Amino acid sequence: MKNSLRFMSILTLASFLISSCGVIFGGSRYSGSIIVKNHPNAQIYVNGNKIGQGTAIQSFPRNRPLNVQLKQAGCEDVTKTYDNTFRTGNFILSLVSWGLVGILIDLGTGASYKPDHRHNPSIQKVSDKNFVFMVDYDGCGVE
Repeated sequence: MKNSLRFMSILTLASFLISSCGVIFGGSRYSGSIIVKNHPNAQIYVNGNKIGQGTAIQSFPRNRPLNVQLKQAGCEDVTKTYDNTFRTGNFILSLVSWGLVGILIDLGTGASYKPDHRHNPSIQKVSDKNFVFMVDYDGCGVE
C-alpha cells in the first residue's frame, strides 16, 4: 500500500513538472488545413510528402516552418513557405506559472511557436490548435 501511494505521488508530481503553459494550451503540434484556391486537382506536398489534392488536413510540428509545394499537370510547380513566430503570451504564462522548467519544456517540445498568422494574411487562426492556409497557385490558371 505504501509503495503504490509513493508511486502515485511521484507520477502526479512528474505530470505537473513535465507540463507547461504552451504544452497545455496548444501542444507541440497544430492541425493545419491547406486549401488551394481555385485548383481542386492540385497535388499538395508538405516538407516533401504528398498529403492531399486540392484540400488537405494534417497535424504539423509547431517548431518548423511549413513548406508547401503545389503540383498539377500542365502547370509550374509552386513552393510557399509559411514561417512560424514565437508565442509570447504562453512564454510569459510559462515563466509565471512554471518558471524555468516550463520555459525549457515549451522550447524543447516546440510548443513556444505558432504559424505567423498576424503577418501573413493567407493564414487564418481558428484556435490555438487549428490554422487554415489559403494557398494561391500562382503558376497555374484558374480552373
